[in-house]
Amino acid sequence: MSRPLIGITSYLEAARWGTWVREAVLSPPAYARAVEKAGGAPVLLPPLGLSATGDYARGLSGLILAGGVELDPGLYGAAPEERAEEPQHHRDRFELALARAAVEADLPLLAVARGMHVLNVSQGGSLIPWLPDVVDHDRHAEGGRVHTVQISVSSKLGKALGDQAEVTAPHRQAVKRLGTGLLAVAWADDQIVEGIELQGHRFCVGVQWHPERGADNRLVEALVEAAR
Repeated sequence: MSRPLIGITSYLEAARWGTWVREAVLSPPAYARAVEKAGGAPVLLPPLGLSATGDYARGLSGLILAGGVELDPGLYGAAPEERAEEPQHHRDRFELALARAAVEADLPLLAVARGMHVLNVSQGGSLIPWLPDVVDHDRHAEGGRVHTVQISVSSKLGKALGDQAEVTAPHRQAVKRLGTGLLAVAWADDQIVEGIELQGHRFCVGVQWHPERGADNRLVEALVEAAR
C-alpha cells in the first residue's frame, strides 16, 4: 500500500548553507519524522501564493498546519499587539486560504499550535491576542512546563488520546470565539481551550500543543489513518 501524502506548512525565511545566504523553505524536521513514523509521506508546502491552495487540498491525502509566530490580530478584528512577534503576512494569507480549501475538500487536517489558531480564524473565529492579560498569569508561555489537559472522550481527539494528556504547549495567544462548526474538545485547568474539532468533517483536529514532539505519536498516526 502506498503511503498517503501529508502536506506540512512551512516557513519562508533567510537561511545560510556554505557560503550562501538565500531565502529558503524551512520546517522543523520533527513534523516530517512524525509523519514518516506514522506511515505517511511528508511533503513541505511553501507559502508562496494562493493559487495552489485548492490543488493542494485536492491532491494531498492529509495536511498539517504547523506551528510558528502569532497571527496578525487584524485578521480577526483585534488591535495590533506590540508584545508579539512581527506577523508573517504572506504565511497568514496562504495558510488561511489553505485551511479553508482543506475544510471544503474534507481533507484530513491536523492543526498544531499556531495552526489551531489559523483553523479557528479561517472559520470566522477570533483569538485572545495576548493571553496573560486575560488569565493574569504567564504559565501558558513557559516553554518547559508540562501540564495536563482534559479531553472530551467522545471527540476524535479523545478517541486518539483518551480523557487527558500531559503536554507542553507554550503560547501567548488562545482561542476566544470559536469559528463556525468548531467545538472545543480539550481544556487547560484554567479552562483555556487547548483542542478543537470541526463538526461533520472526516478528521479536522486542532491542538494547542506539539504532538510531533516526543515519543507519543498517536495523534499524527490518527491523521495518517484518516488520510488512508
